[in-house]
Amino acid sequence: MNPKILHTTIQEYIFNTSESNIDLTRFILAGSAFDHITIQELAQQINGRIKAKNKLPIWYATKYIYYPPNLNLEQTSSAITAFYKSTLVSGEVLVDLTGGFGVDDYYFSKKITTVIHCEVNFELSTIASHNFEALAAKNIQTYTGDGLEILQDFDTIDWIYIDPSRRNDNKGKVFFLEDCIPDVPANKELLFRKSSHILLKTSPLLDIHAGIHSLVNVKEIHIVAVDNEVKELLWVLEKGVKNDIVIHTINFTKNTSVQFSFILPEESKILPKYSLPKKYLYEPNASILKSGGFSSIAKTYEVEKLHPHSHIYTSDRIIDFPGRRFMIQQILPYKKQLLKKENITKANITTRNFPESVAEIRKKYKIKDGGDMYLFFTTNCNQEKVVLVCKKL
Repeated sequence: MNPKILHTTIQEYIFNTSESNIDLTRFILAGSAFDHITIQELAQQINGRIKAKNKLPIWYATKYIYYPPNLNLEQTSSAITAFYKSTLVSGEVLVDLTGGFGVDDYYFSKKITTVIHCEVNFELSTIASHNFEALAAKNIQTYTGDGLEILQDFDTIDWIYIDPSRRNDNKGKVFFLEDCIPDVPANKELLFRKSSHILLKTSPLLDIHAGIHSLVNVKEIHIVAVDNEVKELLWVLEKGVKNDIVIHTINFTKNTSVQFSFILPEESKILPKYSLPKKYLYEPNASILKSGGFSSIAKTYEVEKLHPHSHIYTSDRIIDFPGRRFMIQQILPYKKQLLKKENITKANITTRNFPESVAEIRKKYKIKDGGDMYLFFTTNCNQEKVVLVCKKL
């Protein structure tokens, strides 16, 4: 962290430059206009503020914020997901074992009396500490060092928050909690000795049932999506929990959010109804698809499944639904000659329980992406491959 970047003149320059239509590559080639500040340091701050505009609007609007390297900024929570996390906790003290840039802790500080930010990376810890001052978050204390070691110095606390990172030697492999730092399953005894409540954030890549098996003490799982893209899984762990696991899904869009919850053990007991395509088609949002609550959604909204493995639904009624809604205009058997006869040149394509990928279908039938037509390539309850020609509602 270069403190000279916090000089008023430099900050004004970063503010003004980040609000212009800047080409960062050209900017870097031009070199730095300031002594003791490299062009790379300036570019890091300008790029950070540009990225913060939509992801972290409070940081963007606050003067004297110091931005970390791009990778740290990409890995941090967005304001919307961090705020959602803060609704899950309460009490006097929360210890964040993996503090990072500190976005989650800023929002926790609005709900918790004292937040402890632990970060093993000295520079990132220093940056976070400075930014908490700039943001007037006076109830956050920063500690540099290993979070598990720092935790041992505390008596019992209300909450522990952990965002474990994958070890570098496990990138690209199957994702298990045991492959992460810190290793939460291996340290459960210490964690529950210090707190009865743990909030764990993981990547959407983690298999839900594998996570439940590793963690055991799971009370709730929150699947958080933004604009129909799953961003994170939040695991609420409680010491000695006896209740059935509840799964909460939420999808944030620009103007609203949609939630759907179900009790995990009840999912396997539900016998959904099946039907050939009716008047309307319903596709659950990404958070519900990740949850595996395929029968629960059918029961709650009284819609019928097209097939046990297709995970799209149909009805003769138009209803509010947590996902996309379509009117089915045509049902075509999947035959090459028939599709070519239809002369479809442009459409939005989705495959569900279908042997060919979207890319393969586009190439085979020369269908460009876009337009008002929506094609669902799927398998119906009679095991027939069909194409549903739809209009989005």
